[in-house]
Amino acid sequence: MEETISLKEIYQTLKKHMLLILSITFFAAFIAAIISYFVLTPVYQSSSQFIVNQQSSQNSESEYNVNDIRTNVELINTYNVIIKSPAILDNVVEELNLDITAGALEKKIQVNSAENSQVVNIVVQDPDPELATQLANTIVSVFQDQVPVLLNVDNVQILSEAQMPADPQPVKPNPVLNIAIALVLGAMIGVGLAFLLEYLDNTIKTEEDVENHLGLPVLGVVAQIKDEDIRPAGARKPSLRMDRKRGGTFGA
Repeated sequence: MEETISLKEIYQTLKKHMLLILSITFFAAFIAAIISYFVLTPVYQSSSQFIVNQQSSQNSESEYNVNDIRTNVELINTYNVIIKSPAILDNVVEELNLDITAGALEKKIQVNSAENSQVVNIVVQDPDPELATQLANTIVSVFQDQVPVLLNVDNVQILSEAQMPADPQPVKPNPVLNIAIALVLGAMIGVGLAFLLEYLDNTIKTEEDVENHLGLPVLGVVAQIKDEDIRPAGARKPSLRMDRKRGGTFGA
């Protein structure tokens, strides 16, 4: 026999286990807040930019032509790889006297540029905001010095240097986002657990449960009577005695 569940039964299940659902939801949010504020290490971000720009020849008085721009854009893909190579990062580690390898430094760096743009962004993330700023600027500076040596071209110009903010704010973790995600996941787990408990509960509660369990129709139901609905047997006797007493007085 196919079993169906109505919206009323869903509501009753959620209402019955509401305390469990709320407890799991707020517990998940509490754990997320503790981890975000006290366990995870804040990470700060700093960025610098450079532009790939072919120097115009002295014999040309016109602006850059399309071929020059296309060449610069094609070089950017090569530059993105070179920036994160040991040829650049080893020099950065040596210049800043860092106690990390070039491979570890590479994981802190992101290199990106907009499509068909000659501008390249160097983004560095580190638990130390001052070090993140130094890394971003040093990487661009070292790369600018090494490009003529590696590719025999001198077409990199620093567009903007990374600046150390007065009040640096971490980019991660994001406590608000983590708590919001924990609230949603906690609510989903709580609701799922509520329906699981209801599914595993095989006690008989309704007439339909009796019919489904025994395969027999229900002929009668014993109503549940509360204590306050039961009137004491001798509740009206004092009133009767008073009526009789009054009747005797009038008769006399």
